[in-house]
Amino acid sequence: MALTNDRIKELLIEYFGEEVSHFEEPYGMLTFEAPKDMNLKVLNYLYDTPELGFRFLTDICAVHYPLQPGKELAVVYHLHNLVENIRIRFKIFAPIAKPDVFTATGLYMSANWMERETYDFYGVNFIGHPNLIRILNVDEMTYFPLRKEYPLEDQSRIDKDDEMFGRGGSMGFGTEKTAGGNATIAEAEKE
Repeated sequence: MALTNDRIKELLIEYFGEEVSHFEEPYGMLTFEAPKDMNLKVLNYLYDTPELGFRFLTDICAVHYPLQPGKELAVVYHLHNLVENIRIRFKIFAPIAKPDVFTATGLYMSANWMERETYDFYGVNFIGHPNLIRILNVDEMTYFPLRKEYPLEDQSRIDKDDEMFGRGGSMGFGTEKTAGGNATIAEAEKE
């Protein structure tokens, strides 16, 4: 019998009860959540249960939700059962004030670099990680660049050239050919 999203959900609820929740299937991929202190229990269950067999860690990433007090950082695990060719997404949430999550390096060796990257960009502290240091950014950084704590662009800057960002200018960006020659889109709409 082929492994299905319904069967995976059934096995998880049977074993963990109400500890696993928020089951969804965006684009056909089963997605669910559990408390952050249970991440290793859930990952071990998904790995060790013969019927499930999620033994390949595709990715670990994080998402910053600044408007969710106490659950600002989500750590997302993407797992793959290579035999049944089925993928799932497992999420846990941590407060930004204390983003401590147990490391998965004892179960998945590939988690080592993925957790370092997640720490580097989001500041998730993976407890028990063998070498949790920055991997892509300089060690002197005192912030985590992918958190939504800074504005994307300073609108008051006068030194930026919109032409280089495809927003109008003399290089032809934002213009179109009209019967009367080159005109901006706004000028063409007025005619």
